[in-house]
Amino acid sequence: MPSKKDILDLYFMPARRDLIEIAAYLDRLDRHEGEEDFRVAGFYKALVALQNPGDKSRAEAVLLALSDHSETPIPAATIQGAFGAPDESLINSQ
Repeated sequence: MPSKKDILDLYFMPARRDLIEIAAYLDRLDRHEGEEDFRVAGFYKALVALQNPGDKSRAEAVLLALSDHSETPIPAATIQGAFGAPDESLINSQ
C-alpha cells in the first residue's frame, strides 16, 4: 500500500495544477459581465462540500453537491444532455 508521501509524490503537481485552473476559471467569471446561472451556485456548493465533506469522502460530497436529487421526472426534456449542476429553480417548481 502506498504511503502518504507516495501519494503526494504522484499526485501533488496535477492536483496543484487543477486548483490553479479552478482559480483561473473563477477569475474569468469575475472579470466578465452578465448574469450568473445556477451552475455557478452549484460550483460554489461543491467547493464547500470539498472543504466540509461530513461523513462522506470528498469525491462523494462534491458529486452529491453537483447532482440533481429530485425523484419526480420533468414533463419533457428541453435539451439532449446535462448541465453538470442541478437547476434548483426547476427542481423546486415541480
